[in-house]
Amino acid sequence: MIEIEGLLFRHPAVQPVAIVGMPNARLGERACAFVVPKPGHRFSFDDMIHFQMEQKVTRQHMPERLEVVDALPMTPSGKVQKFKLRETAKAMLQTA
Repeated sequence: MIEIEGLLFRHPAVQPVAIVGMPNARLGERACAFVVPKPGHRFSFDDMIHFQMEQKVTRQHMPERLEVVDALPMTPSGKVQKFKLRETAKAMLQTA
Protein backbone atom coordinates (compact mmCIF):
# COMPACT_ATOMS: atom_id res chain seq x y z
CA MET A 1 0.00 0.00 0.00
CA ILE A 2 2.92 2.34 0.64
CA GLU A 3 3.82 2.24 -3.07
CA ILE A 4 0.29 3.25 -4.06
CA GLU A 5 0.32 6.07 -1.48
CA GLY A 6 3.53 7.39 -3.03
CA LEU A 7 2.06 7.13 -6.50
CA LEU A 8 -1.15 8.97 -5.56
CA PHE A 9 0.86 11.64 -3.77
CA ARG A 10 2.43 12.49 -7.15
CA HIS A 11 -0.98 13.31 -8.64
CA PRO A 12 -1.16 17.11 -9.20
CA ALA A 13 -4.47 17.45 -7.28
CA VAL A 14 -3.39 15.51 -4.18
CA GLN A 15 -1.75 16.73 -1.00
CA PRO A 16 -1.46 14.12 1.73
CA VAL A 17 -2.79 10.62 1.13
CA ALA A 18 -3.06 7.55 3.31
CA ILE A 19 -4.31 4.08 2.46
CA VAL A 20 -5.68 1.78 5.12
CA GLY A 21 -7.44 -1.55 5.22
CA MET A 22 -11.18 -1.57 5.72
CA PRO A 23 -12.99 -4.74 6.79
CA ASN A 24 -14.43 -6.96 4.09
CA ALA A 25 -16.48 -10.06 4.89
CA ARG A 26 -15.28 -12.03 1.87
CA LEU A 27 -11.62 -11.00 1.62
CA GLY A 28 -10.84 -9.87 5.15
CA GLU A 29 -9.71 -6.40 4.10
CA ARG A 30 -9.96 -4.01 1.16
CA ALA A 31 -7.96 -0.84 0.58
CA CYS A 32 -9.47 2.58 1.25
CA ALA A 33 -7.61 5.73 0.21
CA PHE A 34 -8.04 8.92 2.24
CA VAL A 35 -6.99 11.95 0.20
CA VAL A 36 -6.75 15.66 0.95
CA PRO A 37 -7.01 17.57 -2.35
CA LYS A 38 -4.87 20.63 -2.95
CA PRO A 39 -6.72 23.94 -2.61
CA GLY A 40 -8.80 24.65 -5.71
CA HIS A 41 -8.57 21.05 -6.95
CA ARG A 42 -10.98 18.14 -7.02
CA PHE A 43 -10.12 14.47 -6.83
CA SER A 44 -12.67 11.75 -7.52
CA PHE A 45 -12.67 7.97 -7.50
CA ASP A 46 -12.60 8.05 -11.31
CA ASP A 47 -9.59 10.41 -11.22
CA MET A 48 -7.81 8.01 -8.88
CA ILE A 49 -8.51 4.94 -11.04
CA HIS A 50 -7.60 6.72 -14.28
CA PHE A 51 -4.30 7.99 -12.84
CA GLN A 52 -3.35 4.55 -11.58
CA MET A 53 -4.20 2.96 -14.93
CA GLU A 54 -1.96 5.53 -16.65
CA GLN A 55 0.82 4.44 -14.27
CA LYS A 56 0.14 0.77 -15.14
CA VAL A 57 -1.03 -0.22 -11.64
CA THR A 58 -2.83 -3.57 -11.69
CA ARG A 59 -6.47 -3.62 -10.56
CA GLN A 60 -5.77 -5.79 -7.51
CA HIS A 61 -3.42 -3.11 -6.14
CA MET A 62 -5.87 -0.22 -6.59
CA PRO A 63 -7.85 1.00 -3.58
CA GLU A 64 -11.50 -0.06 -3.70
CA ARG A 65 -12.74 3.11 -2.05
CA LEU A 66 -11.80 6.78 -1.92
CA GLU A 67 -12.64 9.21 0.84
CA VAL A 68 -11.87 12.86 0.16
CA VAL A 69 -11.24 14.61 3.48
CA ASP A 70 -10.23 18.08 4.67
CA ALA A 71 -7.33 16.76 6.77
CA LEU A 72 -5.74 13.53 7.91
CA PRO A 73 -5.44 12.81 11.64
CA MET A 74 -1.85 13.48 12.67
CA THR A 75 0.34 12.86 15.70
CA PRO A 76 2.09 15.84 17.33
CA SER A 77 5.24 14.79 15.46
CA GLY A 78 3.45 14.94 12.09
CA LYS A 79 2.78 11.27 11.33
CA VAL A 80 -0.58 10.12 9.98
CA GLN A 81 -2.63 8.27 12.59
CA LYS A 82 -3.67 5.35 10.40
CA PHE A 83 -5.42 3.59 13.27
CA LYS A 84 -7.92 6.48 13.33
CA LEU A 85 -8.45 6.17 9.58
CA ARG A 86 -9.08 2.41 9.98
CA GLU A 87 -11.67 3.22 12.66
CA THR A 88 -13.29 5.75 10.31
CA ALA A 89 -13.37 3.23 7.44
CA LYS A 90 -14.92 0.59 9.71
CA ALA A 91 -17.54 3.07 10.97
CA MET A 92 -18.45 4.05 7.40
CA LEU A 93 -19.17 0.43 6.57
CA GLN A 94 -21.35 0.00 9.65
CA THR A 95 -23.51 3.01 8.75
CA ALA A 96 -23.81 2.09 5.06
